[in-house]
Amino acid sequence: MQMTFYFSDTAVLLFDFWSVHTPAGMALSVLVILLLSVLYEAIKMGKAVLLRRALLALPRSLSRESLVEPEETDTNPPEGRWFQYHVAQTLFHVVQVVLGYMVMLAVMSYNAWIFLGAIVGSTLGYFVVYPLLGRG
Repeated sequence: MQMTFYFSDTAVLLFDFWSVHTPAGMALSVLVILLLSVLYEAIKMGKAVLLRRALLALPRSLSRESLVEPEETDTNPPEGRWFQYHVAQTLFHVVQVVLGYMVMLAVMSYNAWIFLGAIVGSTLGYFVVYPLLGRG
């Protein structure tokens, strides 16, 4: 196994059945790694949005309730849903960790094309997804 970065159209990525031997196969593999990196960034942003919603859904403290009168217009407050947000955050975290390790292991093939695909995918994902954070 090569232990320095190299440019080649042959590589074995993650599993034995993901064996690349042609330039077209390498291009497709780089695209898959790029998309996994974009998905990783999107999930990272999704976790941040869920955290914000979970914090807003936390139950009010007793001291705060005595100072603030309940609003009659809010018929369906998000309080009590914090546990659902916490479960969703946990699931997002598991998917994020799995994707992160998959991309890391693909990069550890030391194929420079795969490495560039991971970097471009992460950059593209951050660029596209970060502006959406303010809308969540």
